[in-house]
Amino acid sequence: MTQRTHSVLLLPGDGVGVEVVREAVKVLERAAELFGFSLSFTRLPVGGEAIDQTGHPLPPETLQAAKDADAVLLGAVGGPKWDDLPTDKRPEAALLGLRESLGLFANLRPAILFDELAHASTIREEVIRGIDIMVIRELNRGIYFGTPRGISGEKGERVGINTLSYSEPEIERIARVAFQIARGRKKKVTSVDKANVLESMALWREVVVRIHKDYPDVELEHMYVDNCAMQLIRRPAEFDTILTTNLFGDILSDEAAMLTGSIGMLASASLGGAGDGGAIFGMYEPVHGSAPDIAGSDIANPLATILSAAMMLEYSLGETEAARAVEQSVRSAVREGLRTADIATQGESISTTSDMGDEIVKRLSLD
Repeated sequence: MTQRTHSVLLLPGDGVGVEVVREAVKVLERAAELFGFSLSFTRLPVGGEAIDQTGHPLPPETLQAAKDADAVLLGAVGGPKWDDLPTDKRPEAALLGLRESLGLFANLRPAILFDELAHASTIREEVIRGIDIMVIRELNRGIYFGTPRGISGEKGERVGINTLSYSEPEIERIARVAFQIARGRKKKVTSVDKANVLESMALWREVVVRIHKDYPDVELEHMYVDNCAMQLIRRPAEFDTILTTNLFGDILSDEAAMLTGSIGMLASASLGGAGDGGAIFGMYEPVHGSAPDIAGSDIANPLATILSAAMMLEYSLGETEAARAVEQSVRSAVREGLRTADIATQGESISTTSDMGDEIVKRLSLD
């Protein structure tokens, strides 16, 4: 029987991205060995690393390799070294370029509270217990991409313009992703908009209501973004799947992440259209940034990247059993008291980045 083979483009990027991607690769290689598939890895520069090598944050070779791969695993981009560059030349421009060029329109950001880490949140434990939220953010349209945009006029009287626009097909495709994801969870979608004052958001709500008719088994509620921001703090455990726009999702997913108290534990997936065999192309990355102040110190938390790799196994590579095994290994390590510096309390032993990766590999099994 032919062994399943998957091609993965590695974009470690800048800062701690190099270290955390290294640990995720360890885990992926062990998962492939256990579950009977093979992985072909290609590593290329992106972000600041690419600027230093080629003068551009997203070299054509990197973009083409991303298009040719089954999935992309990204570490992090950016750092003070490149802060003075023009916006379109900075490391972060690579992320927008990848999202737009690869058609990555759906960003999935789970915010899951590990009970053992509840003390790390600034919110009372009785409020955050049981948090398991999936924020689904429309990723490559909305105000970040709308035109016209720019700054015009004479100095002292200049006007800055950004355009918030969504077409019906753009809303429909992200709504379908949300309802499909919700079907595998608690079957509840909270669609977040500002339909009371924005015409684009009135259309958003109208289309979401129409698409919901195709998913009668899923509950739908609507919430204005300001109320949602408040309710995420007041009663976060009542949310399941949150569907929202690019701008609102950018803000709300960070808020949901910080409820858990540890950004170093949070994964993300950016998905595009379905490919051959129903696989979904995606780019996977931890929520945290490049943390240049600790880069090279072997103290960064690799669990967010390892959990992002688990999402990659599930959504893009179709290796669901392996994905569950990786997730279980992470839970086991946390339950047994393994801690990197960012999630350790006073008196707890601290694992290095590489030690944590090794411990996850040890716990991987077919059970």
